[in-house]
Amino acid sequence: MSKRDFYEILGVNRDASEDEIKKAYRKLAMKHHPDRNPDNPAAEEKFKEAKEAYEILSDGQKRAAYDQYGHAGVDPQSGMGGGGGGGGFADAFGGIFDEIFGGRGGGGGGRSNIYRGADLRYNLEITLEQAAHGTETKIRIPTMEVCEPCHGTGAKAGTQPKTCPTCNGSGQVRLQQGFFSIQQTCPKCHGTGRFIADPCKSCSGAGRIKQHKTLAVKIPAGVDEGDRIRLAGEGEHGVNGGPPGDLYVQIHLKAHTVFTRDHNDLHCEMPISFTTAALGGEIEIPTLDGAAAIKIPSETQSGRVFRLRGKGIKGVRSHTHGDLMCHVVVETPINLTDRQKELLKELEESSRDTGSKHNPRAKSWMDKVKEFFED
Repeated sequence: MSKRDFYEILGVNRDASEDEIKKAYRKLAMKHHPDRNPDNPAAEEKFKEAKEAYEILSDGQKRAAYDQYGHAGVDPQSGMGGGGGGGGFADAFGGIFDEIFGGRGGGGGGRSNIYRGADLRYNLEITLEQAAHGTETKIRIPTMEVCEPCHGTGAKAGTQPKTCPTCNGSGQVRLQQGFFSIQQTCPKCHGTGRFIADPCKSCSGAGRIKQHKTLAVKIPAGVDEGDRIRLAGEGEHGVNGGPPGDLYVQIHLKAHTVFTRDHNDLHCEMPISFTTAALGGEIEIPTLDGAAAIKIPSETQSGRVFRLRGKGIKGVRSHTHGDLMCHVVVETPINLTDRQKELLKELEESSRDTGSKHNPRAKSWMDKVKEFFED
């Protein structure tokens, strides 16, 4: 599983200052600290994730390596190909086994320093209609492209990077600590194995420059909040010829003025008049595919739900459409004329002696209140 972008984890821009990075980390650490979330394993993982991001971005050299090469620049175990590989126990204690069994010595050469580019994420906000019917849109994203003047070498035109004198081009150095020999990333070349004496002015020796590119994204019908669309090979460029990462487009739905979505079902509130609720009638309600009519039976109470089957959304992984739930809200009339008020008073007086017949819920509620006070 690929790691998330460190800047994204802390919620800061790539040009954030040290104070902004520190402030963002403190906020996340306070929120997700295991001592404050003893029963939430997910919080501990988020705490560790934020801690790792801060340790990299708060260190000038590590941050520069991360900006240049992505996760590969700060993770020596992510190398691909060529004899070094692996990591873990063998890398940590390789020196002692080399000495005893006659393995490779010195700087532990043979690493090709080829790294896959980091995956990226783009948050895309779409309307409910676009999510229901599908659409195609274009997005403009920042990207690190190969510097053309130096062809990605990082060295000034007409020159070439030199082999790092500290690690002899391996990208790794071994530190002798008593009986053990520990392998670490070379502090001079940050694991690249190369040293640039005269850096390219266009990219300042990074070999890559920040640009923007426009991509077409097809949104399938039925996508929901949080769904991801993978664009293979559209992430960060690899290092030293390594393959690029992927771009994940994260879907977010805009709030709708009429509908709310619950998986494949839609919900809406429909106000009806007092007389329509009492006498019944037919009303027209909106759907994503046009208007639909529903019959309101007489004596309909506020809060009643009418289900329109198949008027919801067909999800990406569904075979049928969801339903539309229409929640009826009886609206109390306002701005009444004197005559309208008189009619309502007449209605109230005519039903006063038979209130339990016309207002059964009110009668039942009052009975419960009396029982409560009598107890």
